[in-house]
Amino acid sequence: MRGLFVVLAIQVLLGVGLLAAVATDNLPFGGDGDGEAGAAAPVPRPTVDRFDGDAAYASVMRQVALGPRPAGSAASRKLARRIRRALPRGRFQPVPGGLRNVIGVVGGRNPRRIVVVGAHYDTKDIEGFVGANDGASGTAVLTQLARRVKPRRFRSTVVFIAFDGEESPAGSPPERFEQDGLRGSKVAAPGYRRARAMILLDFVGQTGLRLRREQLSDPALWVRLRAAAGRAGVGRVFPAGTQGPIVDDHVPFLNAGVPSIDLIDFSYPCFHRTCDNLSQISSRSLDAVGEAMMELLPTL
Repeated sequence: MRGLFVVLAIQVLLGVGLLAAVATDNLPFGGDGDGEAGAAAPVPRPTVDRFDGDAAYASVMRQVALGPRPAGSAASRKLARRIRRALPRGRFQPVPGGLRNVIGVVGGRNPRRIVVVGAHYDTKDIEGFVGANDGASGTAVLTQLARRVKPRRFRSTVVFIAFDGEESPAGSPPERFEQDGLRGSKVAAPGYRRARAMILLDFVGQTGLRLRREQLSDPALWVRLRAAAGRAGVGRVFPAGTQGPIVDDHVPFLNAGVPSIDLIDFSYPCFHRTCDNLSQISSRSLDAVGEAMMELLPTL
């Protein structure tokens, strides 16, 4: 996806220091969240119950069971069909190279007032790489949110987009990630220039999750997310401070003028490694993000 070349490219383009993928409290515990007890700062349990973290974890399991899912592969296309069935009013959006975004819509009280929630469902084209966190976790939270958001419950219409082709194609040199990757979001973003906000779900499932603001993410929208997380009882998952800039699927929306944020814990030690499997995923982390989102979306 955004390998070490992304870090170096951003350092050149934006004059910001390197992002280090450093292991912190992300230990290989199982998905029930019990392993959080061994972390220095466990993921808190929400004080509300509007999202189903166990269902999100089951979705991660089903995705991982398909094996590697690089863009355009048979496994990726099978997953796309599943996502289309899971999303309300689900449809495909063509992406060059035979790829497909999957878009669903839950109508709000104001059909012209749009909020976009996105995640990528393809995995990096690495042998044996199943992308439990990098791909499956964001997709799982996205599809479960789509099940929980009810028509006309919120003022804004929520558009859910599962992006294809976030990862650059096999053989593309690292320095060309920004040109060759983000294929699905580049197609989708121009159609939502008037959206009020875009929230990207990326690395959101790892044990011991901590999400600091990624430096390209809109500061005001991030403040609103942190406030929502606090009301939901999971404020500790969104601590103060920032992490370095990351080129990700929110960037095409930022370029289109849409306030956008990226939920990504880039301290993840299994980034683009085959250890990015179910052992890294916690239902409690998925639940915390889902509950924060369920608190945020009605305010946008």
